[in-house]
Amino acid sequence: MQNMIDPVSSFAINFVAILGGILLLIVIGGLVTGLIIYQIDKNQTTQTIRRNYPLFGRFRYVFEHLGEFFRQYFFAMDREEMPFNRAQRSWCYRAAKDIDNTIAFGSSRDLRIPGTYFFLNCPFPTMKEDAVKNQPLRIGPHCRHPFDAKSFFNISGMSYGALSKPAVQALSRGANEAGCWMNTGEGGLSPFHLEGGCDIVCQIGTAKYGVRDEHGMLSDEKLREKAAYENVRMFEIKLSQGAKPGKGGMLPAEKVSAEIAAIRGIPEGHASISPNRHPDIASIDDLLDSVSHIRQVTGKPVGFKLVLGSTDWLDEFCEQIVSRGIEEAPDFITLDSSDGGTGAAPMPLMDSVGLPLRESLPALVNKLIMHGLRDRIRVVASGKCINPTDVAAALCMGADFCVSARGFMFALGCIQALQCNKNTCPTGITTHDEDLQRGLVPENKSVRVTSYHQHLVNEVEMIAHSCGVSEPRKLKRKHASIVIDSGRSVPLDILYPEM
Repeated sequence: MQNMIDPVSSFAINFVAILGGILLLIVIGGLVTGLIIYQIDKNQTTQTIRRNYPLFGRFRYVFEHLGEFFRQYFFAMDREEMPFNRAQRSWCYRAAKDIDNTIAFGSSRDLRIPGTYFFLNCPFPTMKEDAVKNQPLRIGPHCRHPFDAKSFFNISGMSYGALSKPAVQALSRGANEAGCWMNTGEGGLSPFHLEGGCDIVCQIGTAKYGVRDEHGMLSDEKLREKAAYENVRMFEIKLSQGAKPGKGGMLPAEKVSAEIAAIRGIPEGHASISPNRHPDIASIDDLLDSVSHIRQVTGKPVGFKLVLGSTDWLDEFCEQIVSRGIEEAPDFITLDSSDGGTGAAPMPLMDSVGLPLRESLPALVNKLIMHGLRDRIRVVASGKCINPTDVAAALCMGADFCVSARGFMFALGCIQALQCNKNTCPTGITTHDEDLQRGLVPENKSVRVTSYHQHLVNEVEMIAHSCGVSEPRKLKRKHASIVIDSGRSVPLDILYPEM
């Protein structure tokens, strides 16, 4: 009996030993494979998440791909997220990576939602051979150094400090290749804005960072210093922005390094909180005086940025310009939307203050037309213009240019983690944590910035050609319609007739 049991026991022992050996080999193989993948992901420079989070970062791309097949069972639909839904972000990612941007089967866009744009195609669209490439448009004809802006789509204000060094470097290099301008944001002009060689718009915020004296007042000497750079093309006075009308910029203390403090002219390690308005600009006359003064000192075009709330003051504003002389007009106005973004802002201001671009832009353009100022003052539309639809709609409503911040952040690899205000951005875009920054390689990401810009411009041109015009700036309100509360659409020229 004992002899019969021993072979069975022996077999079991051998089986367990073999199984254990196999499992051990699997574990060792897995560890070796994981180590190899870790080293590969850590050293590659094309994907930020994989570079910052080797191994685990791969799961994001796997789930992103599988989501296309399982989304109807487990995930929200493509158009349900805020502030930007998956469809909007996916378009930006594909454009930045220069991969196929077509879709299949049918649109997931709900065409009944109020605010949805339609473009009114004509029966005889523009042929490719009849199309005209976007031409430079002059800003500041009365300046000593006017600016012939090459592109209708440009990079909106994002400060060094709010953005990391490699993010600013990538944007600067990409903008130079794309032929578009880059706005410094209110944090001042840094060496990293300049190193790419792109056209620069130097923004002057309420704290006057970078152009302030020791008392925090505007310094003519600092203005001349900035204007001496040939690629600093314009100056923009920031009155307000869409994400926080009536509130100044906010940079947490942990982001105010010695370098950022030196660029801004403020103490290191202290939170950078700008006043809620320019102390020296309390009226329309003050604003026009500031525009004229900065233009005289720098010799370059000067405008201002704001989000519209009340529009009552626009008539007085235009009348003051006419009475002072047309050369006293601002060279451009950047109009931000109430749904604009920022690194940090109080929720009540971000959610509930200011008018959206679809209402404020036609109102501003109409006032300029009414007072004979439309050809003198260029209009720049800002706020959530990240896809061809929104840019083309802004051009239809009268904008000369559009600018985007978050669209170019998506081009850099932003995954909408909503960590901009915490110095923990996983993609290295809005953090000064060097471990996280290493994932963002400027040489690679600058190519994506250029590609995103070019794809957006090309697809806006495609919309323009469908509407029967030769280039995007010829789009008018009659070329677009917008869905209203009834669920029906109304042409923009009927909803917002030109004065």
